[in-house]
Amino acid sequence: MSLGHASAPISPPPSPTSLYPPTLVIVSIDTARIEAAVLEILAAIGEDPARPGLLRTPKRIAGAYGEFFSGLGVDPLDHLAASTDFIAESAETGELVLLRDIEFRSVCEHHLLPFIGVAHLAYLPATRIVGLGALVQVVETLAARPQLQERLTEEIADALQAGLDARGVLVVLDATHGCVTARSSRQVRSTTVTLASRGVLSQAVERAEIMALIGVTP
Repeated sequence: MSLGHASAPISPPPSPTSLYPPTLVIVSIDTARIEAAVLEILAAIGEDPARPGLLRTPKRIAGAYGEFFSGLGVDPLDHLAASTDFIAESAETGELVLLRDIEFRSVCEHHLLPFIGVAHLAYLPATRIVGLGALVQVVETLAARPQLQERLTEEIADALQAGLDARGVLVVLDATHGCVTARSSRQVRSTTVTLASRGVLSQAVERAEIMALIGVTP
């Protein structure tokens, strides 16, 4: 696979354009409403919300939801903003950046049950690279909201493409879903793999080598 690119002096890039409108407002989690809703759910299933084991359950769930959905209203491109720490000469960007096995947790928007797995992110640098921790933050931000794995995969790819102006992007997620393992068919060993690609890596031949490095058979 040809991943090389021409050498050229690199100047600091402009900040990436946001994936969200300029009127973006950071979402505040209304914990009181969540607690009240949990009390209603407990009563609706025939439980006694006042019994000792459930007294603090509404507060615990409200706190957990604050963590699960902390990415709402946060722009993932903020993590990919230009930094003088990562302005490299063309010979220093390399042909490929691949970060494997990023652990993530998200919540399926259909049943509000978690899905947990790993993300593999690859990009072909054009004029800039970014700190590896920033890639993790992009995943965490987009995962911390009600999600579908398919959409999460696409959103991560879009963010990397927009934020890095990469020649190619590949995102693979492999996750276990609570709505599959804990209810209905209860397939406890099954996992779901989703893939999104952009640019050069949209071509199957071009991404085959990267898929091999990840350990996924295309």
